[in-house]
Amino acid sequence: MNLLTQSYPDLVPAVPELFVLTMACIILLLDLVLSVRWRNASFLLTLYTLLGASLLTLQDIGEAGRYTFNGMFVDDLLSDVLKVGTYLLVACVLVYSRRYMLERKLFRGEYFVLVLFGVLGMMVLASASHMLTLYMGLELMALSLYTLVALQRDSRTAIEAAMKYFVLGALASGMLLYGISMLYGVTGTLDIAGVAAGVRAKGVDNLTLGFAVVFVIVGIGFKLGAVPFHMWVPDVYEGAPTSVTLYIATAPKLAAFAIIMRLLVGGLVDMAGMWQDMLILLAVVSIALGNVVAISQSNIKRMLAYSTIAHMGFLLLGIIANSENGFGSAMFYALVYSFMSLGAFGVILLLSDQGFEADKLEDFRGLNRRSRWLALLMLILMFSMAGIPPTAGFFAKMAVIQAVIEAGQVWLAVVAVLFAVVGAYYYLRVVKLMYFDDPDQQRDITAGWDARLLLAGNALALVLVLPWIGALLDLCAAAIRAIPALP
Repeated sequence: MNLLTQSYPDLVPAVPELFVLTMACIILLLDLVLSVRWRNASFLLTLYTLLGASLLTLQDIGEAGRYTFNGMFVDDLLSDVLKVGTYLLVACVLVYSRRYMLERKLFRGEYFVLVLFGVLGMMVLASASHMLTLYMGLELMALSLYTLVALQRDSRTAIEAAMKYFVLGALASGMLLYGISMLYGVTGTLDIAGVAAGVRAKGVDNLTLGFAVVFVIVGIGFKLGAVPFHMWVPDVYEGAPTSVTLYIATAPKLAAFAIIMRLLVGGLVDMAGMWQDMLILLAVVSIALGNVVAISQSNIKRMLAYSTIAHMGFLLLGIIANSENGFGSAMFYALVYSFMSLGAFGVILLLSDQGFEADKLEDFRGLNRRSRWLALLMLILMFSMAGIPPTAGFFAKMAVIQAVIEAGQVWLAVVAVLFAVVGAYYYLRVVKLMYFDDPDQQRDITAGWDARLLLAGNALALVLVLPWIGALLDLCAAAIRAIPALP
């Protein structure tokens, strides 16, 4: 590290990205020469890659923003926090997925390479200070996700889900790119700070800028899975292998939040009056449709997909507040939601077995009689997703609702609370099935001790983190303050 600092000081802010890229290429080459029985080496190298990237990122966390690549890439507290969260989430995804992937013969080098390239795209998104950097990170992440969904080549549902995801994702990316081209046409620059200055100079009444904001919101709405750009979410969540669904449902949400912060807050903050109105519509419809439609689902992966849509509506509440407190609350919500989703899909993975996908609600009947500990962990996760105190999910919901109340949108807070009560039904239904119904089957739970231990820490952390909620909110607020154009 010291040698790199002395020889190539301009590359220092991007060292974690360069490390992940190098290790992904090494794992790809190693997979060509390693036999199947040595495939575990690729798995361990991937985990060590995430650990090494974490250490490199934490080495200078908290320092003032540093730019490189001619100002196209920034290393600041916001990017550091999102990157560390991404590493931790993806490491847990890999541990939870190991047995599942082995049993389905998906435990291959390309899986680990695609996961790392997806992580690299998320890292680039978190540090983007230029439209080109942002779009490159977005496409690197998206192409990795499309391929991962189709990794199970002999599954018709997986291929169908991948095609839907790819076609709709390509349309959304095209919309976002068209919006970026409009911003370039008006402001004459692709630098995000330059775009902010150009918007300020042209004035918020510029018609082309208004159209640009619309196309940007379409692209962001798709990446979040917000209504009406949610069509891919339930089909992809259900059709993809559960290990891939777990990956899609967690870390990319932090990347989507990064896009919002860099593009809407960093570049289009003066157009807030316009994008606030659009986000209010997206948030209300997402919370309503997600919670209502989830009630009728019999597949737990589809239920959690519609739950995701509702949660993304809650995340948007913090953005709508358009304040430091609101953005910080939204960031906290994104982090908490990602870990709740990680645990919920982790339980599904642990209950799955060779030739058996534990993706039906009926598969959770009588879980308390089969494994009291696993049932307790799922209960904590469902309570947290429903926003029941004293879980982290409750404080995340309370933070974003408080932010919109402070912004004067009391009616929006009331709507959110009412639909949160509606949404509690389908979470509590899972608890009812686990504790009050007789089991339909007596399958043994064969998950390894490492996945069980990590899942226990994942679920219990949503309760044990209570004394540090204030510190985490302060960290998120400090990360938000790192954005130059913060109002």
